Amino acid sequence: MRRARPPVRLRFDGWIAGIGTTSGTRLVLGHWARSPFGSFGDVMVERPDGHRLLLAPTRRTADFIAGTYVFDEARVAPVRVRVTGDYWTVTAGPLLDLRFTVGRRGPAGLLLRAVPGVLAGSPGWTRVTDLPARLLLGARTRGTAGGGRQEWYGAHDLRRITAATAVLEGRDLGALTPVRPPVRFGFGSTPRRPCLVRVTTTVSTPRPPNPGTPRVRGRAR
Repeated sequence: MRRARPPVRLRFDGWIAGIGTTSGTRLVLGHWARSPFGSFGDVMVERPDGHRLLLAPTRRTADFIAGTYVFDEARVAPVRVRVTGDYWTVTAGPLLDLRFTVGRRGPAGLLLRAVPGVLAGSPGWTRVTDLPARLLLGARTRGTAGGGRQEWYGAHDLRRITAATAVLEGRDLGALTPVRPPVRFGFGSTPRRPCLVRVTTTVSTPRPPNPGTPRVRGRAR
């Protein structure tokens, strides 16, 4: 009988921004400088009626993300992120135009920056950070994802988002508000207060039959 092969851990280094709007639509941007898929960005959108939409730049990234989180719809679109100082511009083809401004870091950001980077990004450290994140921010740093996967969020920095505008499929989504109700893509939402988090995300996934070639599944269409 063949012994089960241990899972493989995939690391994503970058930023996550969580934004609420007065229309009731909430958006979560992932901007990844380093990942198994190279540098890329994706946007998760939950509409007021609960419809969950994924915007990802390639079929491969869409399949992987849709296999880790839960969506009602996934679309492939060229997600582009431009950062100029504290000002971020995000576009996803003709579907989305998102702009936001990042403010100063508060006490939480200062505490996170004081933790050595290697420790802050390790899955084991999330045993320490998960409960404070739940109580203070309304977010989680560890949990079970889709497709038999596990996931850990190691935060290195946190800065508030002070202003945002978003147009989705030609509709202005309104002014910046807290991320409320929480988004329902996975085991946890982003912090209630709109913010930008510098993060190392680790995903443990069953090892594919062909070593070194991640097999991704999902409901993207």
